Amino acid sequence: MADQRLNKLAKLLVNYSTEVKPGEFVFVSSDEVATPWMVEVVKEAVKAGAHVETVLSSQEIAEIKLKYSNEEQLLKGNMIFETMLDKADVWLSAWGNRNTKTNSRIDADKLKISSKGAAGWRKIYSEKMGNGSLRWCGTQFPTYADAQEASMSFSDYEEFVYGAGLLDAEDPVAEWKRVSSEQERWVKYLDTKKGLHFISEGTDIKVNIAGRKWINCDGKVNFPDGEIFTSPVEDGVDGVITFSFPGIYMGKEIEGIVLEIEKGKVVKATAKKGEDLLKALLETDEGACRFGEVAIGTNYGIKNFTRNMLFDEKIGGTIHMAIGDSMPEAGGLNRSSLHWDMLCDMRTGGKIFADGELFYENGKFIDSILEKYNL
Repeated sequence: MADQRLNKLAKLLVNYSTEVKPGEFVFVSSDEVATPWMVEVVKEAVKAGAHVETVLSSQEIAEIKLKYSNEEQLLKGNMIFETMLDKADVWLSAWGNRNTKTNSRIDADKLKISSKGAAGWRKIYSEKMGNGSLRWCGTQFPTYADAQEASMSFSDYEEFVYGAGLLDAEDPVAEWKRVSSEQERWVKYLDTKKGLHFISEGTDIKVNIAGRKWINCDGKVNFPDGEIFTSPVEDGVDGVITFSFPGIYMGKEIEGIVLEIEKGKVVKATAKKGEDLLKALLETDEGACRFGEVAIGTNYGIKNFTRNMLFDEKIGGTIHMAIGDSMPEAGGLNRSSLHWDMLCDMRTGGKIFADGELFYENGKFIDSILEKYNL
């Protein structure tokens, strides 16, 4: 018998997050380990009247392709995903691993080339998300491997995953609407600002956000949610940022990341572990050395680092920045086959200023600021 929370999740993804309508084409994808999730999602999408197509991937097969493919093969991309996303109205996907270390011994250059090969489907995805012709939501299916990666028992990890999504609530949709309303006040505040200044241990960075739109992440795009983000002006990032937690890329960890940025471009990158991969990723393409996203995590139900960015980027009291592809819906113009988030803890001494006004300190918004603007 399926976990009732899994059925709640499927109903929420189909009816709230993506609002599937009769006659729409819904593309559903996941690794084969998440088959129980796919069964529930397909059931709900079909009940909503959608036409559904599915793709089940395999970590084992993906590893073989990475290991034995040459550069030309890796650059071919994914024709199935390109075709599906070109036609789809809605894309629902789930992450889940049998082995989180599958790619740990794959050469960094192959990972970089593989990222370039994803440019085809990523371009379609970015354009359609930007113009509103595609609605996407991704989520996590609990697995033993991901539980181990998060240093939790499987039962504790299930509780964590479903709890972070407020799925234990009697009415999860009502809870996410409440989150949406609270976050929207800060979105309205930041939409009026031109520049941000982030200060924390090892970090002093200024970000130009003039003319960019802030996005309220309330369970509509990935789930669980809890962040607000925008895309910086492409040449408007200057300073140094130290990322507090390891950066995870395709199962590989990069620790102690420090980036120096001038006029939006990373000019120096160091790491205590995995520096070669870090530098390789920054050279993926022309847009990979610039930032596509700056965001503030708002989900205070997520407190600990789990080595899963779906959750970690939402940790209340943190910010994250992503190198590479930006979000057209936020006004971002930077294009790259890479979009890679890195996380900075603001809970001890961290400050954020907007146009010189302190509105965030020690990992929390200063609510009294909103009163000045009647928000």
